[in-house]
Amino acid sequence: MSGQQIVTPSAESIAATAKAAAKSGKLPPVHLWNPPFCGDLDMRIARDGTWFYLGTPIGRPALVRLFSTILRRDGDDYFLVTPVEKVGITVEDAPFVAVDFEAEGNGAGQSLTFSTNVGDTVTAGPDNPIRVIRDPETGEPSPYVLVRANLEALIDRKSFYRLVDIGAHAEHAGESWFGLWSGGRFFPVIPSAELR
Repeated sequence: MSGQQIVTPSAESIAATAKAAAKSGKLPPVHLWNPPFCGDLDMRIARDGTWFYLGTPIGRPALVRLFSTILRRDGDDYFLVTPVEKVGITVEDAPFVAVDFEAEGNGAGQSLTFSTNVGDTVTAGPDNPIRVIRDPETGEPSPYVLVRANLEALIDRKSFYRLVDIGAHAEHAGESWFGLWSGGRFFPVIPSAELR
């Protein structure tokens, strides 16, 4: 999105349009909307899930939730999309943060249901996979769960530590891995050999 200019649409006008589109109580069908690109908006989602507008944190959770419902990712870029406009925003890491989870069952029958900072809940499984990226220099893990249509939540540190406590070893790609079961699927975190 670099090289594009900041545009006139304001967060207020986009919020008003989004509010009208979201009256059904369901998530707006942003994947079906194809309005013209209007440029970039000075809006940023920090790695910790804080939304900023014009450099100031957005302090109204209901407004953040509203914006989160019209967020779309196309390739590596993020946009707020309404039926009439599409504006680019900056996302430092993932657009959401998984701030808690509930585990039911155990082993291959376990289900992990995550709650995000914007009020979404999602159960990890084949359609909502968990993935872990490790920093090549430090080895520090960054775990994510897919929330919806290309949009992930970074699993916060306290939740990840709790997940590690209920992790298990299983075979993956011909090797033993430590990972997590949810929705009948095993999500590898780290090769078992690296834990010895």
